[in-house]
Amino acid sequence: MSDQEMLQKIGNVLEEIRPNIQMDGGDVEFVKFEDGVVYIRMTGACVGCPAAIYTLKMGIEERIKEQVPEVLEVMAID
Repeated sequence: MSDQEMLQKIGNVLEEIRPNIQMDGGDVEFVKFEDGVVYIRMTGACVGCPAAIYTLKMGIEERIKEQVPEVLEVMAID
């Protein structure tokens, strides 16, 4: 899979997930993909929310890895 295809699939997954995150007052933004790691920024109500790490690892990371096996991890940055 080309880098462009991976970025497209990552973007598609994030767009599928965003409405659920937005319903709780948060949002997620793609920052970059580097060395198998997807970097995202969580904003709004996600900032400082104790459930944000669960959303990140059990929601976003799992969904992206299902669609793009080349992704090793998803990390949130400020």
